[in-house]
Amino acid sequence: MASLRGELPSLMNTLLICVTFISLSCCEEFAKSYRRPNIVLILTDDLDIANGGLTPLSKTKKLIGDAGISFTNAFVASPLCCPSRASILTGKYPHNHHVINNTLEGNCSSIVWQKTEEGHTFPALLKAFAGYQTFFAGKYLNQYGHREAGGVEHVPPGWSYWVGLEKNSKYYNYTLSVNGKAQKHGSDYSKDYLTDVLANMSLDFLQYKSNFLPFFMMVSVPAPHSPWTAAPQYQNKFNTTKAPRGPNFNIHGKDKHWLIRQAKTPMSNSSIKFLDEAFRKRWTTLLSVDDLVEKIVKQLEIRGELDSTYVFFTSDNGYHTGGLFKWLFEFVIRFTLRLIPNVDLGPTMLDIAGYNVSKTQMDGMSFLPIMEGLVNSTGWRTDILVEYEGEGSNVTDPACPLLGPGVSECFPDCVCEDSYNNTYACVRTIGPSANLQYCEFDDNEVFVEVYNMTADPFQLTNVARSIEQEVLEKMNRRLMILQSCSGQSCRTPGVYDPRYKFDPRQMFIGQSWQQSRLRQKI
Repeated sequence: MASLRGELPSLMNTLLICVTFISLSCCEEFAKSYRRPNIVLILTDDLDIANGGLTPLSKTKKLIGDAGISFTNAFVASPLCCPSRASILTGKYPHNHHVINNTLEGNCSSIVWQKTEEGHTFPALLKAFAGYQTFFAGKYLNQYGHREAGGVEHVPPGWSYWVGLEKNSKYYNYTLSVNGKAQKHGSDYSKDYLTDVLANMSLDFLQYKSNFLPFFMMVSVPAPHSPWTAAPQYQNKFNTTKAPRGPNFNIHGKDKHWLIRQAKTPMSNSSIKFLDEAFRKRWTTLLSVDDLVEKIVKQLEIRGELDSTYVFFTSDNGYHTGGLFKWLFEFVIRFTLRLIPNVDLGPTMLDIAGYNVSKTQMDGMSFLPIMEGLVNSTGWRTDILVEYEGEGSNVTDPACPLLGPGVSECFPDCVCEDSYNNTYACVRTIGPSANLQYCEFDDNEVFVEVYNMTADPFQLTNVARSIEQEVLEKMNRRLMILQSCSGQSCRTPGVYDPRYKFDPRQMFIGQSWQQSRLRQKI
């Protein structure tokens, strides 16, 4: 879950998508190898980049970041755990994999998901068609293990070895599905601290796997997601650390969507104290992740497999603590990558394995050519889609009774994490002549937010009322195209790409999950 969704925060668009994407190894070595390279994907939960989330990860930065490639314009297709993770696994935007939120009713690990998408994820293709042995350990999808969706006995197709966490991130007192059998854990640090358990199980896999087949290993840790429980040796670290006081901290969003406009600003001292403590605790949980990364990389090195392995380190979403608190802001959707959405992860790993991505129905594209230096910036995409469907409660939140039903997870300052009409879609554009974020809300206002990310990187000023009408119309048409795209049509040139040619037929290729509507009078 990306945010203080369940705490008190401010989230940005990428993750911020705040995701760190890293690859490690020399491609020339792979070419000489007798088999396909190995792949390791380490996935964190709500790790931010813009607010210093990598600061506690000193060993990770040294072993992976400094030794590999960091992408600084990577984004999530949806800034919420389950839809984002579904996009990673399927290579599809939410309107194509139909996981819209973290609930079973929202298709998160539901029977429908299992029947329609689960068998076509990139790990399933790696195992079935590329001959990989596959290993998963950690958080899968938020509703995994639900009794109405097969319980922990259900093992998703495509995994040779499966260690799945029942439901959402925890550090103690949880249940794992070990190849379909429940394994319960308590609160003894030496036996139960989840990050360490995942590290040890990963090392066991590396030791006992076949040495004659390539492998794919996905380790999905709980940190730095709430409840922010640090290992005992790290609980008192970062005692003087506070949430960053950037230009958008504790600022009233007067030109933002109503969910932000209505919140109390400035925040109370108690709310700020809560944010600072949440920020500090998040960092303390990451120290165990840093240990996990070190253990895995060193084990690969000891086994002589590091030079034939790609190691990716990233997150499902970003996270922000401050004053803006919904989902479309850059600190929540942004990864460290060129303009690359997380729907590109699956195609890239299939490409590494030598599988023809064009045989799939994936919306993303492989960025392996970028890592190999075969594609320059002019040959890459200039825009991507971000989609989010709001969630709200049918009853009034007692913390904010005047708002009535329809909001969710509100705090004393009426900072509400979400609402039914916090449903939106955005086009994030980065091109030679434009650096924009354009968003439309599906609400009674048909509210539009537009940000010039070059002049206003903290998204303080919504320029929808002052920007040229021609720009609004172009971006609206592009949004409609992307919201109805599928496969190859999701990869057509954007409006600020020199290769762009407007074809109205592309606006009606498929049925959009939300009908895009341009507000005629702004």
